[in-house]
Amino acid sequence: MATQYLFFSGKGGVGKTTMACATAVHEADAGRKTLIVTTDPASNLADVFEQPIGHHVVPIAGVANLFAMEIDPDKATEEYRERILGPFRAAMPEEVTKVLEEQFRSPCTTEIASFDRFVDFMDEDGFDTVIFDTAPTGHAIRLLELPVDWSQFISESAKGAGQTCMGPVQAIQESKDKYDRAIRLLSDAGRTRFIFVLQPEQTAIFETERSANELRSIGVHSQEIIINGILPTEVCDEPLFRARFDMQQRHLAEIAVRFSVPTRRIYLRDIEVKGLASLRQMALSLAGIEPSTMAAPGTDGSPHQANLNTLSARELKQLLTPANGAGKMIFFTGKGGVGKTSMSCIAAIHFSGLGYKTLLLTTDPAAHLGQVLDVPVGDHPAPIPSVPNLWATRIDPKKATGEYKAKVIEDARKRYSADMLAAMREELDSPCTEEIAVFDKFTEYANSKDFDVTVFDTAPTGHTLRLLELPFDYSEQVEMMVTTAKESGDIRAQTRARFENIISRLKDPKQSVFISVVYPESTPVIEAYRAMLDLKDTGIPTQLVVANQVIPANHSTNAFFGSRRAMQVKYLNEIQSRFGTPVLIMPLLEKEIRGVEVLNRAARLLFEPEDNGVRQEEPVQAGGARA
Repeated sequence: MATQYLFFSGKGGVGKTTMACATAVHEADAGRKTLIVTTDPASNLADVFEQPIGHHVVPIAGVANLFAMEIDPDKATEEYRERILGPFRAAMPEEVTKVLEEQFRSPCTTEIASFDRFVDFMDEDGFDTVIFDTAPTGHAIRLLELPVDWSQFISESAKGAGQTCMGPVQAIQESKDKYDRAIRLLSDAGRTRFIFVLQPEQTAIFETERSANELRSIGVHSQEIIINGILPTEVCDEPLFRARFDMQQRHLAEIAVRFSVPTRRIYLRDIEVKGLASLRQMALSLAGIEPSTMAAPGTDGSPHQANLNTLSARELKQLLTPANGAGKMIFFTGKGGVGKTSMSCIAAIHFSGLGYKTLLLTTDPAAHLGQVLDVPVGDHPAPIPSVPNLWATRIDPKKATGEYKAKVIEDARKRYSADMLAAMREELDSPCTEEIAVFDKFTEYANSKDFDVTVFDTAPTGHTLRLLELPFDYSEQVEMMVTTAKESGDIRAQTRARFENIISRLKDPKQSVFISVVYPESTPVIEAYRAMLDLKDTGIPTQLVVANQVIPANHSTNAFFGSRRAMQVKYLNEIQSRFGTPVLIMPLLEKEIRGVEVLNRAARLLFEPEDNGVRQEEPVQAGGARA
């Protein structure tokens, strides 16, 4: 039987990695040789399987027939570069090789290389089943659209100068053949299935519907849905959880109307799904042959408490708001689905309420600002009705790319010949221009002096770090490909000077504040901690952590939610010890955070903790004294 390909995707934090891993264990236990590959730059396969994995295919201990790999973007880049350049080093003069190596310093090479490695596994016939645990939806769709984009780009480049940001066309013709095969496989319903994982929440429904339509537009029609995190009826006897149960039931009915595809339902556990035993239990649930709940032994409904360093409202205001007339940038980062968009909207509402002219901006391709604010948000800053001092916008990747290309060509027209302009246009038609165009737009807003406070709702962690680490914009890279060595040196100097300002602002804690948003669960905490270390390596400190959807102690009145509360407290204490920064608590509410009224309430809970009477932890002040 031909290899079967299963893609798992969805809004970050909905459990797609768990579902992918459980499915992989099930396939392997059924005797099918199975490979699970993650394309998420912030991978957590190793955390779920509780063993090292890394950038090479390795067997999963305790499961015959199961293998796994985490694609490492840096290692994939080096492998790709060597595969393309290796034959040229032996056959070409040194000066030609140097020119080719210069091409591979393009900021988009990492994306190309990771994608190329991903497509390798769609050529893999050594496995019965290959499972792709993809990045959060917006980035997954981008990945799946690339075979079409790259194939077209290579064909067009072959008609022109024959140079691409991927290397010379003659060196990558084999890649075009590979990408064409990938296109055929993606649209083959007998070989490929695409499984969306979502939770019964409005933003997840919206994103899944949009993504499903985009996939159909590129020929991927074999789709399924797993609805995860459903509250069991029998444990929702407390008003907070009964209200959330009723909300979920309304969304489940909506999902049934909106989606006419095979659907499975998975109930919320009161323990984490990690390790082979719990993955096998989850696999049974996916097969519909397991009880709805999986209770942890020995738990009760007693309230568990965490001891946290926190800040008063006055200290928070001092940390977060502008001083001496200077603008302030606030960045919310974290694993997809932990509530970055909600926290960004809450913060923007808070700052605008203090009288600061505030811009709320998202760099996430699967943006949900409009759903949370409950008003349309376009690609140019516009005031939010009924909220004085607040503007919002999103960076539209497609539109930003068009504007960017036009700007680069218009500037180049003043300096270069017609032949050089033609070469630049050819380079700018590369699919990887989109990433740099988004970065260019990001720097435009970051350098703007139009607002007192700019709140950035960033893409999921791995993609945010990629954005902040881009060394220079693609227009300079394109020019270096078509100009002389001396001209390239001049361009490098100009670029370095132009970016010094934004880099210094990002590193200055008085001008930029980075806030990590987490759920108090294993995977989000580990990923957020890795991201904090990566940011620290670039000279950017993380100054606050927001723990989102914390179950209030006085609501964990039965064994089920007592168990979940105990799990959360364990990770709250781990957050405190790992990060060493003040921790803010956003308690679980009875409804989704959506609309200005709920956002205002949430802002009081988050930024005025000592005034609202709902703080359920036992905080200590940053200086160490009991609050």
